[in-house]
Amino acid sequence: MGIEPGTVAEKLEYAARLTREAVSELSGALLDDDALLEGLDLVEQVGRLADAGRLATAAEVARRSDRSLGDGSLAWKRGCRTGADLITQVTRVSGQEARRRVRLGALTRPRQEMGGMLPPLFPAVAAGLASGELGVDAAEAITAGLAEAAPRAEVGNLQAAERALVAAATGTVTAETADAPYAGFAFSADLIRGQVQVWATRLDPDGAVPTEIGREPRSSIGFGSLRNGLYPLRGGVTPEFRGIMNNLFNTHLSARAPLPGNASGSGSGVGFPTAEEQALAQARIDAGELIPGAEQILDDRTGGEKRADILRMLLDAAARHPDTPTMGGAAPVVTVHVNAADLRTGDGAGWVDGVDAPVSLRTVRQAMCAGGYEDVIFSEHGNILRWSGKQRCFTAQQRKALIARDGDTCIIPDCPIPVQWCEAHHVIPWQQHNETSIDNGVMLCWYHHHTIHTSGWQIRMIRGKPQVKAPPWVDHTGTWRAAGTHRATTPTTATT
Repeated sequence: MGIEPGTVAEKLEYAARLTREAVSELSGALLDDDALLEGLDLVEQVGRLADAGRLATAAEVARRSDRSLGDGSLAWKRGCRTGADLITQVTRVSGQEARRRVRLGALTRPRQEMGGMLPPLFPAVAAGLASGELGVDAAEAITAGLAEAAPRAEVGNLQAAERALVAAATGTVTAETADAPYAGFAFSADLIRGQVQVWATRLDPDGAVPTEIGREPRSSIGFGSLRNGLYPLRGGVTPEFRGIMNNLFNTHLSARAPLPGNASGSGSGVGFPTAEEQALAQARIDAGELIPGAEQILDDRTGGEKRADILRMLLDAAARHPDTPTMGGAAPVVTVHVNAADLRTGDGAGWVDGVDAPVSLRTVRQAMCAGGYEDVIFSEHGNILRWSGKQRCFTAQQRKALIARDGDTCIIPDCPIPVQWCEAHHVIPWQQHNETSIDNGVMLCWYHHHTIHTSGWQIRMIRGKPQVKAPPWVDHTGTWRAAGTHRATTPTTATT
């Protein structure tokens, strides 16, 4: 191995060389499963040790760059404004990452006060970082949560909480955790965050339930700048608001469409159908009216995408609700502008009032079809050819009729979205026949409405009732099947 290095720089260079050699040999394709996982663990240990060094050096650079030092500030001598700026210049990390290291490093390094040295504010966290057993994610969660409770907590209780949390994050057994049910088990940083909240609440109950109006957290939501075609949401919500949203999302993410003909269905799903309901569903499957499991095969949205669609439908339903406040005497209708040439050729984009980013023509057509929008169509010369208002959209009475005919949910088989949240869709596009009638409309959730022309599903009307045909990879028979049957269409008494 050669001569052992002497100075700090030599030791780090030596460690870096050995690490480079090991990483170059760490190829997942050449390792068996056990060796791969062992390498994963060892690389993480090396990374945690490197993180401890990053925090220590960042905190020291920040201390030597304090503005109170004036010309003696290390940052000033190197032409930088702050210690974080100097760290960014040397390491090439982002300013946010540099500030994060300085903040956590200051909490976990010895403090110099009145000419003497004091232990770190969080000595257990500091020891865990220095040993390489505690990761930065867990360390941040512990210090941030306990620092908030610290001003109102007893010192002894605060230190005990810190030791217990570090033990939980590293799997270390201590005198305080020896009798705990999971003593010796190392929890992930995500689980540690939850434990921190429990400890912080015990240490400072008033912090969880503020008595002062000024301290009470308030939910806030705003929008960031357009990036990659999306406006990022910014803000935060209080725990009870998060609970409301979780229940709402989970209800519809886990829902199952009620069995057609099930008189007890409410539109949000049936967990365990009775034997009679199962027999009824099987009879409809055997008759070719239902495709079991079709929605699960086709829906490839992530959980986040589904939650976004649920929120969209909630807000759209709220905009249509008669109790929603008006603006200048008018309902909160979204105005979509589009050029006639773009609409005719299918190329180009539309524009929404108050929004800088364009929307696709597919979105424009869906908005024109669904209602709740006004479409303003311009000629090539810029004059208005038509301002639709509500004339081409389904009226409130027509929506009620479609809901009464199409059942409790979106008409696509096994889609659980309640029909009250759905949009009215022109089966034959309005541009072709200028017909907005009950016999040319069906109820589709936003997702299926948005993808109806690309998903492979087909819809037709037979004697005023909708039928659907699934894509060939779902139903290879290509059978048209009755859709959207309201449970009231099934007699509850025997007929003769």
